[in-house]
Amino acid sequence: MPVKTEKNIFIHGAITAAFIADNIQKHNNKTGIGAHSIFLGQVRKDTIGEQEVSAIEYTSHETMALKKMNEIREDIFAKYVLDCMHVYHSLGVVNAGEICLFVFTSSRHRKMAIDACEETVERIKLELPVWGREIFADGNYKWKENTF
Repeated sequence: MPVKTEKNIFIHGAITAAFIADNIQKHNNKTGIGAHSIFLGQVRKDTIGEQEVSAIEYTSHETMALKKMNEIREDIFAKYVLDCMHVYHSLGVVNAGEICLFVFTSSRHRKMAIDACEETVERIKLELPVWGREIFADGNYKWKENTF
């Protein structure tokens, strides 16, 4: 199956439940698909030192990120038998409790969809040039370090 490249994986601000539901609903006529796997990354209200994170502001080198995401997609499609994959990452400010990453994989069988989704998320966290500033209630910030 040829790999389709995403034109834009970025959404400014939080990823809404309506956007997620609409993406899922668009697959109801693809009757060869037997499984979907979905990962939703949510901004945590972590406590760092004595301050609580109220939001994360995401930035990216978009051209570099799109190129890297296409490489990740090609690798995942080469390794797993998928019908489709969608990846959306927030840019800008996303408040604690809101969704900032949506990965959606579809396949004939659940194991392929689940494994592909998990590997995609791990590779995004490791390789995608997206950076986050954890913003505290007082306006100060700290650059986020990814944890696994």
